Amino acid sequence: MSEIHHDLLRVFIGIGGVLIFASAIGFVLQRRLSPNGENEAIENLNDRIRAWWVMAITLSIAFLAGRTGVIILFAVCSFAALREFMTLTNTVRADHRTLVAVFFVVLPVQFYLIWIGWYGLYSIFIPVYVFLLLPIVSALAGRTEDFLTRVAEMQWALMICVFCVSHVPALVNLKIPGYEGQGVLLIAYLVIVVQLSDVLQYVWGKLIGRHRIAPNLSPSKTVEGFIGGILSATLVGAGLWWMTPFSPVESGLMSLLITVMGFLGGLVMSAIKRDRGVKDWGHTIAGHGGFIDRLDSVIFAAPFFLHVTRYYWGVA
Repeated sequence: MSEIHHDLLRVFIGIGGVLIFASAIGFVLQRRLSPNGENEAIENLNDRIRAWWVMAITLSIAFLAGRTGVIILFAVCSFAALREFMTLTNTVRADHRTLVAVFFVVLPVQFYLIWIGWYGLYSIFIPVYVFLLLPIVSALAGRTEDFLTRVAEMQWALMICVFCVSHVPALVNLKIPGYEGQGVLLIAYLVIVVQLSDVLQYVWGKLIGRHRIAPNLSPSKTVEGFIGGILSATLVGAGLWWMTPFSPVESGLMSLLITVMGFLGGLVMSAIKRDRGVKDWGHTIAGHGGFIDRLDSVIFAAPFFLHVTRYYWGVA
């Protein structure tokens, strides 16, 4: 067994152990407090745990398949997230050609650039060329009503759901001396730390949360939950330094960066949902909402994680 597969196996065993423990707790709580499904909180908890099993298994299969499996997985997630986002925008029939270009040209090209590892182009393809050319396609349709709003929404959807998401599989392309061929571990590290931060912020918030950070955006987020979750996830991230090219201290600092960005990303996405008058982006994942509801923290953390890692540890 290669070193990278050995490390991935350790990660999978650890995640599996946590999920088994969580499943046992959920089973006991359901038997004692919700035998007939009458406790909504416990039923939601068990839905979330079952969904995490599905997500963990899917990620594990993709990771074992290597860079191609990871790129395909996140391309599919990107497509699903983009579809969710577009259902909440003000697009009209005149935007049909633009939407076709967004879904079936821009998205595939971005992930193809990731697959061939063309950093110089995939890092500017959407925010430069697509952002300039896409409005031209919409303008040629001749519909001027709400033109700026419609174009801006599509551009923001591309930035969030395609450009930022694509930075996750792009981690496999990083060239780091002494860490060649182990980019999949960086993806696992990013996902584990950021998602764990979300869970721990929720737990700390429920335990000791008193002061809300942004009640108009996300009433459940508290100062105590934020501090407890960020610090806890940072400590865990420091302990996972062996998965990365970082030292324990560097790993802790990197964990702090991506967990804070993940938290801020969650606030931004909550603001968009409040503006659109919805609670979740979708209902695809039981107990979690839609794909964006699960990706929102990773979406904002991934670009910072990739570029900081490339700048300080990688080679051009």
